[in-house]
Amino acid sequence: MSGERVLVVEDEEAFIEALEIGLAREGFELEFARDGKEALDAFAAGSAANRPHDLILLDVMLPRVSGVDVCREIRTTSKVPIIMVTAKSSELDTVVGLEVGADDYVTKPYRLRELVARMRAVMRRTDDGSAATETAPASESGPLRVGEIALDAARHEVTVRGERVSLPLKEFDVLNLLMENAGRVMTRDTLIDRVWGHDYVGDTKTLDVHIKRLRAKVEVNPSKPERIVTIRGLGYKMVLPESGERSKEN
Repeated sequence: MSGERVLVVEDEEAFIEALEIGLAREGFELEFARDGKEALDAFAAGSAANRPHDLILLDVMLPRVSGVDVCREIRTTSKVPIIMVTAKSSELDTVVGLEVGADDYVTKPYRLRELVARMRAVMRRTDDGSAATETAPASESGPLRVGEIALDAARHEVTVRGERVSLPLKEFDVLNLLMENAGRVMTRDTLIDRVWGHDYVGDTKTLDVHIKRLRAKVEVNPSKPERIVTIRGLGYKMVLPESGERSKEN
């Protein structure tokens, strides 16, 4: 890969200088923004000029507009890959960033080699269309229902106990995969490969964050999950109701 346009949103000069040298050496075409407002303006300008960015490297802690708000705003109009950069061990930043639609995250301080690997992996998944096909099984077979949870992949809709629930893309994909395989154990590796791609090199905590967020939206008592359960040492399972209710609707 070479020549991909990357919008780097960072306000620390030391990181800017290192990224300017390191990422340019890897063949990326770079544009820098030093605060959230500047980032939104730069992204809009690139789209308007028909020179969209191929990826956004987005720091969480920014002047004027936070990285989380920048991500949330961009996600209203674009699925451009976004990698959030968080402070070391800042789990809250990670959770919120993923919730608003980030594709991956790295923590400071990071190694350039790892960062580049994640950038290329995220862009490959976009280029080969895998992000658009991850929910294909459900859309081909019709809407799914497991107990009180209904999912329609074609319409990207989920209802829980009769109420519409809004899910970011990756949460939707995880739920779809669990529902397609309701009653079966899905290993962590399988879930990560199917949702994030086999070349994902990030922290597996990403999956745990998404499961936690899903439980908060579909479980009656998220602290004592009964529908999406952990199978220790293996992964997760969507538990069927005692009646065994699982259907594909026409």
